[in-house]
Amino acid sequence: MARRRQGITIKHVAADAGVSLQTVSRVINDEPNVRPEMKSRVQASIDKLGYIPSIAARRMSGSRSYLILALNDRDRTIADWRARRGADWVDQMLLGGMLKCAEFGYRLVIELVDTHSDHVERELSAALAALQPDGVILTPPHSDNPFITGLLDRAGVAFVRIGSLGDGGGIPVIMGDEDAAADATRHLLELGHSRIGFIAGNPEYHLSGWRVTGWRKAMAAAGHPDDGLRAEGDFSHESGLAAASKLLAREPRPTAIIASNDLMAMAVLDVAKDRGLAVPADLSVISFDNTPQTIFNHPALTAIDQPIAATAARAVELIIAANRGEPLPKAPTVIPAALIVRETTAPASPGA
Repeated sequence: MARRRQGITIKHVAADAGVSLQTVSRVINDEPNVRPEMKSRVQASIDKLGYIPSIAARRMSGSRSYLILALNDRDRTIADWRARRGADWVDQMLLGGMLKCAEFGYRLVIELVDTHSDHVERELSAALAALQPDGVILTPPHSDNPFITGLLDRAGVAFVRIGSLGDGGGIPVIMGDEDAAADATRHLLELGHSRIGFIAGNPEYHLSGWRVTGWRKAMAAAGHPDDGLRAEGDFSHESGLAAASKLLAREPRPTAIIASNDLMAMAVLDVAKDRGLAVPADLSVISFDNTPQTIFNHPALTAIDQPIAATAARAVELIIAANRGEPLPKAPTVIPAALIVRETTAPASPGA
């Protein structure tokens, strides 16, 4: 009876080829110290038996784990999951990171770590010891946590810092936040808006400041000063309510508002409704992130689409390149965001 494919192991390949397990592992890992004739013999057995290498088999050479660890902020992630708000940051990371890992025979593992915890170093050290990953992907605010970046640097683990300029080690990858905020502002300026409010995100995230800078530069280039049209938020719906209330209580009020994430943009819509303002006839609104709720909201939100999946995929590529000793970009890698125009932006009312 023919052996089922899922029952084939590295031991069967080694026996069929008449070589050691370590030799099969070196062939699987495409290591350079394997003679061409030996590689051909092992590959022929792999093809004949229909063997699919497992991570355990690939690890036998001892040089790599074929695991990449991604860290995300515990408190915010769990809060979003429990509230079922439709935030899909982790989903998009898995989409981009897992698919790219699969191309190279790697696996992506996600861990949640509290960046504010006194035990962050202990938690991360335990994860590194247990998984022995070939690399780590850091997301904000972990990307600029000196305890985390310092630990990884000392451990000699390749790591990508999403949303960071990379001061202090690691491989920086950014999503073009400043340019995206400027694009959103210019879109509103082209629609005739001049009083454009901006709700900033949590200052712990460097990207929050970059977005403010993009908005401010575009306003200045058009000859419109900041003029108190910035309000502070922290990415929560509650902070969005407070910020929108502050902006819309101004006289004259802004005719458009850019919010630094979708939850705060939803809050802007809530406050506008309470004040009897129609969107977009009386108030245009743009959000950042482009989570599913922006599409299914009525009206559908114009949004900056954060390229999370593409960024996670690029992070995987950079980690694998670093482990292969390939040259890395000297400047931060930029994955550009895109403005998706939907139903919450319209020309400013005459005389507004």
